[in-house]
Amino acid sequence: MKMPQEIETAFFAPCGMNCMICYKHCAHKRPCAGCFGSDDGKPGHCRKCKIKDCVEHKGISYCYECSQYPCKRIRDLEKSYCTRYGVSLVENSRFVKQYGISAFLERQRKVYCCPSCGGVISLHDGWCSQCHAKF
Repeated sequence: MKMPQEIETAFFAPCGMNCMICYKHCAHKRPCAGCFGSDDGKPGHCRKCKIKDCVEHKGISYCYECSQYPCKRIRDLEKSYCTRYGVSLVENSRFVKQYGISAFLERQRKVYCCPSCGGVISLHDGWCSQCHAKF
């Protein structure tokens, strides 16, 4: 999968994850449509996501809009992403809150676009979806 010129805003999940760079989206024949997309190709843990259920229940789109942010669920997910991938979902959300989703996704596009072939580099495993280079 080639990195698009502009990433759709639907790929910014309520928790602060850029779904475009998820291994399930960028490296599969049936790519996930992102947190706000259909459940086709979506991993089971994303289909059952309590964080997404929470924002829907509260009538908000993103966790950072909540008065209880960051809650325990976000803090737990944050700890996991910081430890496993060196990425802060809280920082992602703060950037979006301050500069907007489009600016965040453009920044992400530059970081996770393979310099050799233009494929998407997965956050989860560091592999390019096109040329399979490891980063």
